[in-house]
Amino acid sequence: MGNHGETGGKQVKKARKMTGWAWVLSVTALVAGWVGVVSFARAAAELKTEEAGEKAELRVVKSMPGGGEERWDYITVDAEARRIYVAHSTSVMVFDADKGTMVGVLPNTPGVHGVAVVAKLNQGFATNGGDGSISVFDLTTLKTLRKIKAGDRPDAILYDPSSMKIFCFNHGSGDVTMVDPAAPEKAPETLVVGGTLEFGATDEAGHVFVNVEDKNEVVEIDAKENKVLAHWSVAPGEEPTGLAIDPVHGRLFVGCRNQKMIVVDTATGKVLADVAVGAGVDGVAFDPQLNLDSVEAGLGLAMTSNGRDGTLTAVREGLAGTFTAVQTLTTIKGARTIADDPKTHQMYLPCKVAGEGGATTFGILVVGK
Repeated sequence: MGNHGETGGKQVKKARKMTGWAWVLSVTALVAGWVGVVSFARAAAELKTEEAGEKAELRVVKSMPGGGEERWDYITVDAEARRIYVAHSTSVMVFDADKGTMVGVLPNTPGVHGVAVVAKLNQGFATNGGDGSISVFDLTTLKTLRKIKAGDRPDAILYDPSSMKIFCFNHGSGDVTMVDPAAPEKAPETLVVGGTLEFGATDEAGHVFVNVEDKNEVVEIDAKENKVLAHWSVAPGEEPTGLAIDPVHGRLFVGCRNQKMIVVDTATGKVLADVAVGAGVDGVAFDPQLNLDSVEAGLGLAMTSNGRDGTLTAVREGLAGTFTAVQTLTTIKGARTIADDPKTHQMYLPCKVAGEGGATTFGILVVGK
C-alpha cells in the first residue's frame, strides 16, 4: 500500500506539473493567436487602405464671404495675429481667421499679387504688378506708409527671418528685389535670377527658394549673401508655380502645370518623387502636423490647390521617404492658391463662394479635418 501510495503521489504531482505546463502552453497559444489576429487585422487594414486609395479626412469646413471683384491671387496667414490677407484685384482684403469675417481693406494696390508680414515692425508688404511697386502698410490701421520701386510685374513675396529681409520675386524682369524693412532709407537691392519667377519659400536658416516657370527649375538663393547658389531641374515637372517647404526634413514641394507635384531635396537638389495631382495648380501648402488617419504615420501633409479641376490633392510624406497621394477633395473651380494656418491646421483657398441669398461672391474656402 505504501509503495502504491508513493507511486500514486508521484503520478499526481506529475499530472499537476503537466497541467501547469498545459496552462502555460495554452496562454502562450492564446497570446500568439491574439498577436496573429492583430497582425492579420493590420495587414487587412493596410490592404483595405491601399485598395481604397488611403481614405482621408480632409473636408470643406466653411466659407468666408468677402464680396467684390472676382480677380485674386495669393493668400497669406498671420497665425499669431489671427489675420488673413488676400490679394484681390486692386486691394488687399483682410479677414479675421477665427471669426471668418472681413475686418478691413488695404486700397490702392493695382494688380496686387501677394503680401508678406513683418510682425515685429507691425508692417505689411504688398506686391503691385500693375505699377511695379511694393506697398508698405501699417498692420493695425491698414494705411499705406510708403511705396518701394520693384522690378517688372512683382509677383510673390516673402519675409525671411534669418536675413531679416523681404524678398519680392519679379515675374516679368526675372529678378528679386530685396528690402531691409527695418531701414526704410536704404535702397533695395536687386538679384538677377533669370526667367519668369513664381512662388518662393524660405527654410528660415539662410536659404530662399523660388520657382522659375519657363525654365522648369527651382533656384536656391543665399539669403544673407544675396547670391544664387544653384539651379535645380524639376523634370519631369513642367511650369512650376506653387511651392511649399518642409524645413525640418529638407523637402520642397513643387506644384507644376503638367499635373505633377515634384519633391526636391533642399540639400542636394535631387528630385525625390513625382506625384500626380489635379489640373490648374497655382499654390502648394505644407503642414507638418496634419497627417490624416492612416495605417502609416507620416511626417506631414503637402497639398496642391487645383483651380481648373476644383480639387485639392493631399500628399503624405511617409517615414520611409515615400510620398503618396492620399486624398482628392472636391473644392470649387477657380480655387488655385492656398495657405496653411499652422495653429488650426486648416487651409484657406481664395475663390468664389456662396454669399447672401445664395449668390456667388469672392471669399475664402476653409478646408480642414
